[in-house]
Amino acid sequence: MRFALLSIMVVVLFLLNLFIGSVDIPARDVMEILLGDDTHGAAGFIVMGSRLPMAVTALLAGAGLAVSGLMLQTSFRNPLAGPSILGITSGASLGVALVLLFFGGSVAIGTLSIGGYAAVILGAFVGSMLMMGVLLGLSSLLRNDLMLLITGIMMGYLASSLIMLLNYASTAEGVQNYVMWGMSSFNGVSMRQLPLFAGITLAGIFISLLLIKPLNVMLLGAGYAANLGVNINRVRNMLLLATGLLSAVITAYCGPVSFIGLAVPHIARLIFRTDNHRVLMPATLMCGAAVALGCSLMCILPKGFVIPVNAVTPVIGAPVVLWVLLRRRK
Repeated sequence: MRFALLSIMVVVLFLLNLFIGSVDIPARDVMEILLGDDTHGAAGFIVMGSRLPMAVTALLAGAGLAVSGLMLQTSFRNPLAGPSILGITSGASLGVALVLLFFGGSVAIGTLSIGGYAAVILGAFVGSMLMMGVLLGLSSLLRNDLMLLITGIMMGYLASSLIMLLNYASTAEGVQNYVMWGMSSFNGVSMRQLPLFAGITLAGIFISLLLIKPLNVMLLGAGYAANLGVNINRVRNMLLLATGLLSAVITAYCGPVSFIGLAVPHIARLIFRTDNHRVLMPATLMCGAAVALGCSLMCILPKGFVIPVNAVTPVIGAPVVLWVLLRRRK
């Protein structure tokens, strides 16, 4: 019953993102456009070229960030772990900072020059994947999950320090562009870019679903899981791969979205009252999609104004984190 209600909520929020926007388009026209009518001119471009990819992006990004947070919280046995805890998001931010603040918004690879939004996406993706590669290499040396967690945090601090130095040495225009990217948005994926974004995100989610059984065993402790025949290093590497892919592609296209990966797994636990990942994993995916779609809807203001996603996500995420802290104190 709860899964059915959650599914209905996701569908309703998805449709509301298509029918409601900063530009007023009659619901009948929106329905006709979605059914293939291409006679509505600018309205058709807004619905199919902006609202539809933004709704799909929010759905996939919310699900991907939420499931990343769930896996990290289970693996590190830390309720405050999230996709940014291992420094992968910081790696993406550093990649974007290099593109916007150091290279001036364009990157040259041999005779090929990449500029504009494509350069930003490339920088974020390369930065995330390089950070993930370092973590995968360190995971074979650092057998302790806590040590790997601390290493990720330290690498995140190092990346933040380098970003501050780049900000200091950059132009005012570069700093402004970087700040705008850091505010995050779900409307950065065009219809042409959507297949690539969706393919990588779904691949990361698929790897996550393969880890349901090992994650359930790891709830009992790494030592007990190893005694039951679970290959801890293999599971941890797959977890880092899935988390890295999801964090990299979502941060590259949407910016460093805050709180969804941290708070949504706790919302799913509160609704379903279980730690069984056979239930919790799909519940977290659906809750993440619903929260991201809701935040996307809240970002739309009248008269053409759209506020950043990171201005809305703390409204939902911060109370959940405070509730977790107070519950653990008791």
